[in-house]
Amino acid sequence: MAIRVVRLGTPRTKDEGLRIGTVRRPPRGVPKSEFAARDWYDVWFPNLAPSVGTMKLGQQAATPAQWAAFRRRYRAEMNAPEASHALELLAKLSHQTGLSVGCYCEDESRCHRLVLRELLLERGARIDA
Repeated sequence: MAIRVVRLGTPRTKDEGLRIGTVRRPPRGVPKSEFAARDWYDVWFPNLAPSVGTMKLGQQAATPAQWAAFRRRYRAEMNAPEASHALELLAKLSHQTGLSVGCYCEDESRCHRLVLRELLLERGARIDA
């Protein structure tokens, strides 16, 4: 068992487990009753999403320095007690059950998923490729 870091809305993999949406907003134009059936997520958990301001900083990052600023700011947000406890919980659960966390971004290298993966690994999570 482990955590998979996924792009929401993509087909689920075998044994993926519970899919957690770490996004600020639900998918547009999709009825809430269809989120899971359409492979968006089973549980919406915005606690691990960047704040609106930090999300905009990441979306507008055009240089390595701007991207580094986004990473620092998101990491700082994830050090807040509520987010930190949630990361610890997911890291521990990754040794007991399969689950996935994700976001909508197409390119993980320019998405908070990349930092989220690092934060989970730093807390001892088992991560599937």
